[in-house]
Amino acid sequence: MSKKNSPEGKILDVAYRLFLEKGYRNTTMDDIATDLGMSKKTLYKHYPGKLELLSASFDLLCTRMTAKVEGIVDNRYLAFPLKLRSFLNVVATYLAPINPELFEDLREHAPGVWQEFKAYINESAHLRFAKLIEEGARLGLINTRINVSLVVMLYAAAVQSIWDPKFVAQFPEAIQKGAKMSPADAFEQAISIIYNGILTEEARSEFQNA
Repeated sequence: MSKKNSPEGKILDVAYRLFLEKGYRNTTMDDIATDLGMSKKTLYKHYPGKLELLSASFDLLCTRMTAKVEGIVDNRYLAFPLKLRSFLNVVATYLAPINPELFEDLREHAPGVWQEFKAYINESAHLRFAKLIEEGARLGLINTRINVSLVVMLYAAAVQSIWDPKFVAQFPEAIQKGAKMSPADAFEQAISIIYNGILTEEARSEFQNA
């Protein structure tokens, strides 16, 4: 992907910010060009259309997220509870700002990007989480009664509750209203419940202080 300070990198950062603020459908190439202080003609020289910009923006998001997560999971010098806390912070940092309305926008108006992003979360983020939990089990920091695969599925459901409006819509309206909070708060609470439920007492104490 383009370096952050390259013209393409700057374009993607601005486009992604506008997609977050206004949604995909309501963001225009004029909006992006104006925010960048460049002509629309110049913008089109770099990207042929809004869909290509959206796709490249989410590719960059996934690339950055992968680099951060891999750095945490593969770091031999980080204590396991700190790895868990750092993993949570990274995923929340990248996913929580994406409001459900934008994901619904992608599902309806950019299904290709939507499917690619779903595949990335399912095949990449969840597998890395599984690797992390398995490491904790080997170190004796995960409760031995816990089924690792079930933990990964619960984690996946917690993440999905943030980025998939249809997942939330399957619950009764009273439950939806009761769980209404910012994506960042919802994510942290859900994952903290899981983490605190699977760790040994010693690891849980370290996790709280990590």
